[in-house]
Amino acid sequence: MPIVVNLDVMLARRKMRSRDLAPLVGITEQNISLLKSGKVKGVRFDTLERICAVLNCQPGDILEYVAGDTTRPASSGGADSINSAAP
Repeated sequence: MPIVVNLDVMLARRKMRSRDLAPLVGITEQNISLLKSGKVKGVRFDTLERICAVLNCQPGDILEYVAGDTTRPASSGGADSINSAAP
């Protein structure tokens, strides 16, 4: 898949765990895990905005385009997109 999710890298840099990030962003820990593994087809801008606000980073710090990499990990029942209800 040409879009690589580097959320695990940003969490490590901020010394934060997925379980700590999830309630601050307003999505489940499982959805954070799916996002980290790249098993989603999309992420809502408002969710991305909240992740960036909590981690004090830019979207480009989390999402990376890798040209030529068209392989996609096999889906194991992952979500199509990460959604969160508006607070």
